[in-house]
Amino acid sequence: MSTTEGASAPAEDDYPARLDVEYPEGGLSRAKTFFRIILVIPIAIVAGLVSGSIASNWDPGQTNAAAVVTAGGLFGPTLLMLLFRRKYPRWWFDWNLELTRFSARVNAYLSMMRDEYPSTDEEQAVALDLDYPDAGRDLKRWLPLVKWLLAIPHYIVLAVLAVAAIICVVIAWFAILFTGRYPRGLFDFVLGVHRWGLRVGAYMWLLITDRYPPFSLR
Repeated sequence: MSTTEGASAPAEDDYPARLDVEYPEGGLSRAKTFFRIILVIPIAIVAGLVSGSIASNWDPGQTNAAAVVTAGGLFGPTLLMLLFRRKYPRWWFDWNLELTRFSARVNAYLSMMRDEYPSTDEEQAVALDLDYPDAGRDLKRWLPLVKWLLAIPHYIVLAVLAVAAIICVVIAWFAILFTGRYPRGLFDFVLGVHRWGLRVGAYMWLLITDRYPPFSLR
């Protein structure tokens, strides 16, 4: 994952939820891109079964963080554990982490950012990391009850960005078919929307941090 060195590093780089996708410098397969909506069906079904529900829509603004946690059944238990015990069981965190990583790989593939078929367990070219919280020190007991309200401005912005990202993916689909390459500007924008959605998901649904997500695509 590329970061800016020194004191000038942006605040987003040390946020507890980070995502990076390697840009395909060697180009992308036209055939795989053309049939992507069909090729993704099997792994999308697997992702739906693992998370506990089959999602019929794709929202690049959320990176499936909300769907993964609520469908996987860990949001409610984690919320209660934080409220009454101020604990975040490590195995719950590990489950959320690996499920979110898997979801990110599927979304990157559906976004046509990579040609590698999403692995259920290998990182591949999608690097996603979450910081395990010290619940007693870093997380406020009652804040999870109002995070949904505090996150509303983000969801308003993400709704607009998600529409823009979908348009960018459609344009990129045509660009790849004709040139074999994903326009770098479109790639960076779609990746930025995924990053933004991940940070909001980490704050509101994964509950790993009380640090308010930055309004940034970086």
